[in-house]
Amino acid sequence: MTDTIMANGIKDRAGQNGYFKKGWNPLALTGRSKLQNERASLNQQIIRQMRMRAGAENLLRATSNNKVCEMVGLELSYINSNLQLLMEQLEGLNSSVEVYQNVQETSSIPVIPLGLKETKDMDFSVSFKDFILEHYSEDGSSFEEEIADLMDLRQACRTPGRNDTGVELLAKYFSHLPLLESRFFAPTRQMGIFFTWYDSFTGVPVCQQNISLEKASILFNIGALYTQIGTRCNRQTGSGLQDAITAFQKAAGVLHHLKETFTHTPSYDMSPSMLSMLIKMMLAQAQECLFEKIALSGIRNEFFSLLKMAQEAAKVGDTYGQVHQSMSQTPIKDNVPFFWSTMAQVKTNHYRSLAHYFLATALLDHQLRPSDDEDQQEKALSQVYDAMPDGRSPLDILRKREERRHIGKAHLRRAVMGHEEGLRIHGLCRHLRKLEVLQDILLASHKRSLAKFNDNNQDDEFTDYLEAPDIISKTEHKAEMEMPMSTKGPLSVFSAKQRWTAPRTVRLKLEDRDLGFTLRGDPVPVQVTSLDPLCPSAVSILYYWLLGGRVRLTGGRVLVMHTGHLPRPTLPRRCE
Repeated sequence: MTDTIMANGIKDRAGQNGYFKKGWNPLALTGRSKLQNERASLNQQIIRQMRMRAGAENLLRATSNNKVCEMVGLELSYINSNLQLLMEQLEGLNSSVEVYQNVQETSSIPVIPLGLKETKDMDFSVSFKDFILEHYSEDGSSFEEEIADLMDLRQACRTPGRNDTGVELLAKYFSHLPLLESRFFAPTRQMGIFFTWYDSFTGVPVCQQNISLEKASILFNIGALYTQIGTRCNRQTGSGLQDAITAFQKAAGVLHHLKETFTHTPSYDMSPSMLSMLIKMMLAQAQECLFEKIALSGIRNEFFSLLKMAQEAAKVGDTYGQVHQSMSQTPIKDNVPFFWSTMAQVKTNHYRSLAHYFLATALLDHQLRPSDDEDQQEKALSQVYDAMPDGRSPLDILRKREERRHIGKAHLRRAVMGHEEGLRIHGLCRHLRKLEVLQDILLASHKRSLAKFNDNNQDDEFTDYLEAPDIISKTEHKAEMEMPMSTKGPLSVFSAKQRWTAPRTVRLKLEDRDLGFTLRGDPVPVQVTSLDPLCPSAVSILYYWLLGGRVRLTGGRVLVMHTGHLPRPTLPRRCE
């Protein structure tokens, strides 16, 4: 047979030139910006209620007056009720996946994006200018423009575009943070700069002077932005599916890098257990897109093709099963939206049911013919099961029509039951019920499996106790994490730990093609290893060197950086 089978059983209803780039317009009335604005408002309300609760609890501990205790206890009950309502509203925002989907999506199961972490506005200017004056002996006011650019870059990172430009914006700021840490955040003193970020799931704020919180949060948002890019892709085209696969794999890679690099983050959304779950979810969604890409042009109603698709669908079902199992663990289940766990459970049932449907179709629609390669079919069928049904051999199933029909019906029965379970779970979550396209796909898949079962059911069969075994999951295209961009570390000579002054230029004239000194180190910075005391050029370098300077060679010049521990030399900048 040459007709095709649709995977889901449903038909389609069809400032760039500047160094510091700007973020998305926070006032733009897009669905995503509205959600982000609501998230910021909820975070502020949550922190206000938490402060009121902390004050009430302190008062309760401090007083012994029974009447006051009664009034404070009543107030605490109101505050806790308000907090519960705010948490439920925040969960609703995390469940609003429809606004992130591609507007052309009418026949693909929605995927889940991560919301961006929110932060507060910050002002680096006073602290940085004071540190520049104290540590580097430079006038901090001369760097006002650069500090303002840095603050603008951070502000833009709060509203990145949902595209590669937005990722570049966050990556640009992230690459600056190790440099800032090295130049301004000395381990022996506090800068007086407090970084505040809100938990993406609970809205609980975390405030620290440690710049590691800033780095981890920006890295989390890079991963979250990749999930939003993947969700936005048009999964009705091959290129759109490939973009979605890449985005989800990059999201998993970024979150894995965050998990391995920042192991003690105080925010629960960046805890190792939560990140492990998020990584599994992103890889599951990438695997789902890989399955959709294989099935995009239709599935050939042919024995080997159907067996392959059965195992591919089983693979997607198993990956979502692992995600749901991870979400069911304490304390993750208390922090992730109920929508997420039910969606993972629905997809687990849906794709495992698809696997049983494809295998049943292969057994029921294709009888072994003399022209078929019997050995190849036997080998393919034996690799689908861990154990053959009721101890039957693959060759017996292939050769006997009744055996194929009984086992095919058993798989259809499991497909129908799995789809019914998916529909039941779907009905338990009000946010899932809002996704009409999901309900249409689940109903269409159930209807198709039920129709196939009825077509192969005989009235004289009153009992049939054969239980179809599980299908071994297998894929030719496994979703893998893609590692994030590498970031260069700062040069050691510019450091808050070492008091290097600004570079000073010394122009040297070649004499008999010899500068009178040798340098070691490549690339820059380099250090002087030997000097000729009879060479005038070398004498100039020697004077700086003896005062504790360090030499850096760039282009055709030698830059000498003084440590600042000794008086600066009074030599002219141009030395011939």
